[in-house]
Amino acid sequence: MASTPNDIKPLPPLHGTALVLLTIAVAFSTFMEVLDITIVNVAVPHIAGSLGVSASEGTWTISSYSLASAIMQPLTGWIARRFGEVKTFVVSVMLFVVFSMLCGLATSMPMLVFARLMQGAGSGPMVALSLTLLLASYPKAKQGIALALWAMTVVIAPIFGPILGGWITDNFSWPWIFYINLPVGVLAGIITWTLLHKRETKTYQAPIDAIGLVLLVVGVGCLQFMLDNGNDHDWFASPLIVTLGLIAVVCLVFLVVWELHAKHPVIDLSLFRKRNFTAGVIALSLGMFAFFGINVVFPLWLQTTLGYTATWAGLATAPVGILAFLLSPIIGRNMDRLDLRGIVTFSFIVFAATAYWFSGFDSTASFSTLVVPRFIMGIAIPCFFIPLNQIYLAGLKPEEFASASGLANFFRTLGSSVSTAVTVTLWQHRGILHHATLTESVVPTNPAAPQVIQGLTRAGFSTSQALGVTDQLVNREALTLAVNDIFWLCAVLFVLLIPVIWLAKPPFGSGGAPGH
Repeated sequence: MASTPNDIKPLPPLHGTALVLLTIAVAFSTFMEVLDITIVNVAVPHIAGSLGVSASEGTWTISSYSLASAIMQPLTGWIARRFGEVKTFVVSVMLFVVFSMLCGLATSMPMLVFARLMQGAGSGPMVALSLTLLLASYPKAKQGIALALWAMTVVIAPIFGPILGGWITDNFSWPWIFYINLPVGVLAGIITWTLLHKRETKTYQAPIDAIGLVLLVVGVGCLQFMLDNGNDHDWFASPLIVTLGLIAVVCLVFLVVWELHAKHPVIDLSLFRKRNFTAGVIALSLGMFAFFGINVVFPLWLQTTLGYTATWAGLATAPVGILAFLLSPIIGRNMDRLDLRGIVTFSFIVFAATAYWFSGFDSTASFSTLVVPRFIMGIAIPCFFIPLNQIYLAGLKPEEFASASGLANFFRTLGSSVSTAVTVTLWQHRGILHHATLTESVVPTNPAAPQVIQGLTRAGFSTSQALGVTDQLVNREALTLAVNDIFWLCAVLFVLLIPVIWLAKPPFGSGGAPGH
């Protein structure tokens, strides 16, 4: 006889070696999944060249993965209730491993895109359930540590992704960015199943909400495709992008209405009736929008404007992970002693201050000058991710954790996708505007302009070449001013998010349970 959610009791915690092994297995599987989102980015030119396609077609390896993963994340709760959290997690890891191997073996772009699509679909439930399994396996008093370890892997992986991807691609070949998942995934799956298969959560039969599922797949699919390709098609000047946008809006609006009244909804929107969940997810998704915007535009600016290589851009980006890595366990260990809203507020202030700091840099900024604010920004990362995960889980029942984590991770992923599209487009448009403004100063009546051109002609450049170099200098400054605008806007958004987190209401307890 199938059980109901009300029959589910919390699993007894693990201790000692078993807990250490489970933590390593779950942490590495999460690290591997999140790493795969960014590790491919720097390898796109190599992949495109190897498979005989353009670089823009090569980006399908990124968008196909994001699309499938985003669709599967909100379905995590339903899948876990139907098949059990442990089984769903282990199958998700193994599917990820199998399709990682197929990605490496791909000999054509359609084959690689299909493998990436299936890899993303397999990985969808992995991140959300990794947090759920850790919280269920840790003693109540140490669940803050579990949150810290989980957040650490989610935050550090995107930072090291571009560095690791560039190094592997340069020293081996692009298939190895997929092959490295195999030993990690297989070990993680075996360890997790060995330790937890007898502690499986109870399952119950729930009919699939077919209409909700179709609306989710079509709505999110069109939205993701629009975000990934909008910039290449000049956004809403393109009939294709307009059509995709309209389909996405219609499907997602109907999805919300349908899920609110469905008897067995595929996405549990009732979670938004919880004040802490709503405030936490809004702060997480919009905070991720600003944080990801900085992390997308910064390395792009370094490579396209300041002439950095992919490796050096990665090295300039990476210091943000140092303090994040060191402080995460400390924050996690002291969660119960601190007001979580105050910690998140502190993180928003640090993010805003460092983003504002970046907004004042010019194109002559040295490597060391750029690294310092990135290093300091790392203080804010654990103060942002760790408390927010506890805030949105506060007051929920253990059987709601999988749905809540899946839905929150969906909005976190969506925040990242929207941020990438918006910030890159805004940077390019502001660059064009600044270029036009600066060009107005390159006129004979401005003494500086003829001096620069005369200096270049004396150096052996023809007049047309001198004008070309001048245009390059103007463009360099224009794109730098544009990136300053992005950093400034992100700083403003972080400040505006501070009141949002104070809508959450304590007690937040430990690991999401109400405090006592």
